Amino acid sequence: MTSDERIYWIWLQNALGPRANTKRVFGFFERARDIFDAGSLEWRLSGVFTPKQIGRLENSSAEEAQAILDTCEKNAWAVITPESDLYPPLLKELQDFPLVLYVRGDLSCLRDKVSIAIVGTRQASAYGTEVSFRLSKSFAEAGAVVVSGGALGVDSAAHDGAMQGGGKTVAVMGCGLASNYLSTNKGLRDKIAKNGAVVSEYPPDTPASGSNFPIRNRLISGMSLGTLVIEAGERSGSLITANFALDQGRGVFAVAGDIINSSFTGAHKLIRDGAKPVFSALDVLDEYKDIYPGALDLSALASLSSVKKVNAKVDGGRVEKALSNKSQAPASPRPVLRRKLPEGLGDIEHKVYEAVGVDPTHIDDIFRACKDSPPLIITALTQLELFGLIRLTDGKRYMLI
Repeated sequence: MTSDERIYWIWLQNALGPRANTKRVFGFFERARDIFDAGSLEWRLSGVFTPKQIGRLENSSAEEAQAILDTCEKNAWAVITPESDLYPPLLKELQDFPLVLYVRGDLSCLRDKVSIAIVGTRQASAYGTEVSFRLSKSFAEAGAVVVSGGALGVDSAAHDGAMQGGGKTVAVMGCGLASNYLSTNKGLRDKIAKNGAVVSEYPPDTPASGSNFPIRNRLISGMSLGTLVIEAGERSGSLITANFALDQGRGVFAVAGDIINSSFTGAHKLIRDGAKPVFSALDVLDEYKDIYPGALDLSALASLSSVKKVNAKVDGGRVEKALSNKSQAPASPRPVLRRKLPEGLGDIEHKVYEAVGVDPTHIDDIFRACKDSPPLIITALTQLELFGLIRLTDGKRYMLI
């Protein structure tokens, strides 16, 4: 037997898998080691395990758990269990709280009193990206931790905004810490680990799979006081996170967008069904300032409202979104956050990447900026798209992801 109690928690999580009713299990047993020592007969008599779970308990070994712990220690990844003071307290409230969290980065940010989740589409528009960035930056400046999923689009903008605001951000992954999932975002994850934490409930070598991410979403909402949905379609995975938040008794917020754009249908339905519409960071943080006195500093947000309000202008039958600031103070331009390009890309790809903006840039403007032959530029644009660095929008325009 080992004296490191984490071995038994890893063993148990490996056996039960994610989304087991762990609250029920630990209504009967006190510690993971108690379950390990109990054996098959007591597992059956307890009535808290299914026959399938008992089979997995019998087939799991402490040696496998020890190997996982060794991998984590070799890579300086923390292994946090519910017995640890570093375990996020909000997660303990869940019926299916995770038995192990594998963490890379700053463990202290897992216990900050005010954490806000920001979720939305991976294929975010310039508007969705801008709103995510600005709101997240304001949350961070006020002292809140921003939680998201480490994906492209809204997630990436949220993490970037929090770091630009000088705050902490947490990325909850649907794969193990050693997975090469979404290699184009590796640089972002590295930055997050230095300015917050990258978290997973999956063992380090677990690859990404479609079934993991909806399960992961319960942790994004579960470790947050409120979940803010930005630019989500009717079938967006972000709505899964919002539903988890509702089931967990947490706040749900949403940002409105273009009413004739299907990319915002899910967010609009949330507002229709009772989610609080958000026009500024204050709309979210006001909900928690009295519950957690001293944890937030809203003084910097009170005059600016932090994020500019979204008005609809009707012009010739078209709905155009315009950002207007109540105070009419000049806006600070959003910094262009460019990633380090993957190895193997040449000078032309670097030049083209620099020519593409945060807002959609027409291909003719890219031609003029680069001054290379159009076929070379088009090939470079294709390469950048394949690497997930830019995307093509309407009207032959390209924008940064």
